[in-house]
Amino acid sequence: MDTTILIGYLAGALTTIAFVPQVVRAWKLKETRDLSLAMLMLFAAGILLWTCYGIWTESLPIIAANAITFVLVLVLLGLKVRYK
Repeated sequence: MDTTILIGYLAGALTTIAFVPQVVRAWKLKETRDLSLAMLMLFAAGILLWTCYGIWTESLPIIAANAITFVLVLVLLGLKVRYK
């Protein structure tokens, strides 16, 4: 496997996994007041654009990491609205 692709997958995995503890914490505590709704919305928009870019450039590491991160951010947004 090409080193560039491997680095892409590793970077994507680490940045995606970084969101998991926040989702788990918000879910368990039913608490999201420390999360900014504006930040989550802007971040979701940026991640969605990165996913589109990955599709456009046919870059599987970018597509995979950002699609999964987008789902995690959507979960956080849903929890933010639900526990408001």
